[in-house]
Amino acid sequence: MGKKLICSSCGYLGKPKKYTKGSIFLEIILWFLFIVPGLIYSLWRSTSAARFKGCPKCGSTEMIPVDSPRGRKLIKEYNY
Repeated sequence: MGKKLICSSCGYLGKPKKYTKGSIFLEIILWFLFIVPGLIYSLWRSTSAARFKGCPKCGSTEMIPVDSPRGRKLIKEYNY
């Protein structure tokens, strides 16, 4: 099981969600209208540069381990 994290923006406690930057709708349109830009956009979206883990509640990338000093402070602040 993964390490629990806490969101410093909203206080969510749990596992982060995986997000992919960009739009699947734009990707589909680019594939139908322009093959080369569609391919480039798809390749970019599949790279690690376009993927990140964030808070499932607010989407923030500011999730920190609960066992860090800031994490322990947030646990107390949000009364967990």
